[in-house]
Amino acid sequence: MNIKTEDIKILISEEEIQNKIKEIADKMNRLYNGEEVYLICVLKGAVVFAVDLAKHLNMPLKMEFIRLSSYNGNTSSSGKVNAVDISLPNLNGKNVLIIEDIIDTGLTAKFLLDFMDLNFKTKSTKFCSLLDKKISRVTDIEPDYYGFEVDDKFVIGYGLDYDGYFRNLKYIGYASKNG
Repeated sequence: MNIKTEDIKILISEEEIQNKIKEIADKMNRLYNGEEVYLICVLKGAVVFAVDLAKHLNMPLKMEFIRLSSYNGNTSSSGKVNAVDISLPNLNGKNVLIIEDIIDTGLTAKFLLDFMDLNFKTKSTKFCSLLDKKISRVTDIEPDYYGFEVDDKFVIGYGLDYDGYFRNLKYIGYASKNG
């Protein structure tokens, strides 16, 4: 698949994304009610979402970044999660909010939640994903928060990439595999 910008169709507009982020942030602000939170951003895809979300969170917030990989080539999951860089501070007794760009198979989410469970006794651990691709799920993982449910399209933009490109689009789009 070779994707060109002109082949990308808008699936979720910039305005829809920003409105949903404010809605999610409002729920989180009520939940945490001013308590300190460690926001754990899964690089590279979730960074745009995590930064925009953090701007609307009204609590003491520390941001940490981890890097995982589960993709073969450009568009398909390998079925195995690799921890590229998962160094974190001591999260015992802390509120942890994991931010991901998309949950598809659920393997990355399961890996992260299991990792937190094995390594820390957090006060709370919540999982938030901008996109939820339930149709691809192979685990019983469900996010605590998500922005939009998407079907079986290969989505790009707003942090999601194709071969490292298109993360800077202000919207989420898709291109057909024929495109």
